[in-house]
Amino acid sequence: MLRCCTVCCGARDGGSPREKSFLLTSQWYTEAVIQMDRAVRRLEPWKIAVIVVSVIVGLALIIGLITFFLCHDQDRYYNASFLVTNVDYNPQYERQTTEEFRNLSEDIETMISEVFRGSFLSKRYIRSHVVSLSPDPVGVLASVVLVFKFPSADSEEATWGQVNRVLLRRLRATSTFLNVDQSTIKLTELNKEKGDNLLNNCCGIRRQAFSSFTGVERITGGQGAREGEWPWQASIQQDGTHRCGASIISNTWLVTAAHCFREVKDPRRWTASFGILLRPPKQRKLFRRIIVHEGYSNLLTDHNNDVAVVELASPIEFTSEVHSVCLPEASHVFPDNASCFVTGWGALENDGYSVNQLRQAEVRIISTEVCNRRQVYGGAITAGMVCAGYLDGQVDACQGDSGGPLVNANSRGIWYLVGIVSWGDDCGKPNKPGVYTRVTYYRNWINSKTGI
Repeated sequence: MLRCCTVCCGARDGGSPREKSFLLTSQWYTEAVIQMDRAVRRLEPWKIAVIVVSVIVGLALIIGLITFFLCHDQDRYYNASFLVTNVDYNPQYERQTTEEFRNLSEDIETMISEVFRGSFLSKRYIRSHVVSLSPDPVGVLASVVLVFKFPSADSEEATWGQVNRVLLRRLRATSTFLNVDQSTIKLTELNKEKGDNLLNNCCGIRRQAFSSFTGVERITGGQGAREGEWPWQASIQQDGTHRCGASIISNTWLVTAAHCFREVKDPRRWTASFGILLRPPKQRKLFRRIIVHEGYSNLLTDHNNDVAVVELASPIEFTSEVHSVCLPEASHVFPDNASCFVTGWGALENDGYSVNQLRQAEVRIISTEVCNRRQVYGGAITAGMVCAGYLDGQVDACQGDSGGPLVNANSRGIWYLVGIVSWGDDCGKPNKPGVYTRVTYYRNWINSKTGI
């Protein structure tokens, strides 16, 4: 009998365990490839195209997301403070709505804009806004919020350095009648939440993207407002149903028309909502109390003293989409023919129904003399009223807009409450413009009730 070694005998019996494993694996792989090839051949061409397109789209989305997070621009906020030495402090600077505050703030903002518009950061600079003017023994201490757009991939330290260098270098060289003490310039980076909060707590600011709005849009049949465009607009609702508009004048107070409460004055039956949609709103608040002007009469033919203020049960959370409008000083004069906007959820036609999305209309102030002409309102316009619209009609507020704001922007782009939607003869009729409660006439009354 032939003897053989274990290895040789093993080979004759089919190979070693390692060789057997390799052969089995190779056989499995060959069969898998054959099956896959058969499966691919069984796929219809359109299915293959769908798979290829899906893969390409998936890769494009991944690349796009990576690019977005690395390269997209984001808002960055800074607080710049410095001492203006050639301006004496005026107590009127304590109120942001005074002419004195507006004039000095406009000069400072113009100076800051010149600093950055003329630098390599011109395309990054968005805006500046004076948030406070404080007394100092040698002048006025200004605090200004600066807003820039930088690529998100840029480090915060690097962008702060760029802004700081330009501010220090160019503020010294910029030609202006304001003398800034260079040693007092301080630049602090703010996170987005703090930057937004500082701006949102300044009255009359709205999103910069909407500051170039032009054209006439009618509430009756026009286009809706965009989110954040009119952040002070409120809806006041009786038992859950929209009745009137109102304006936010602080985080706890609204101003509206007295005639909205002609039938129901119980604050427990009223709520206020905020945002451009009635449903769903951005925020909703309960009423604490309603204060109607003491001189208001419930007679339908008496439109005098048509003003009321509402105190809310809890404070509004101010955001870029919900915050206050500025109240003008009692001495402020809005000139005839000045462009204004009226907003509301009122009907699109006389005796129609309210709409769910806020609407807007550009109107112009009409002099009391013209509005009191025989063919217009025949002497019915008193000192506490202001007319706005067009004598040829078409553009007007309507039912459901009552109590809402008529606003005008000053040269800084800050919006002030000119009037409160009060009354009119139908909606958009020729020679029958809208009539509004004149806010400056009742400014002291509003202050006596609200402290604002």
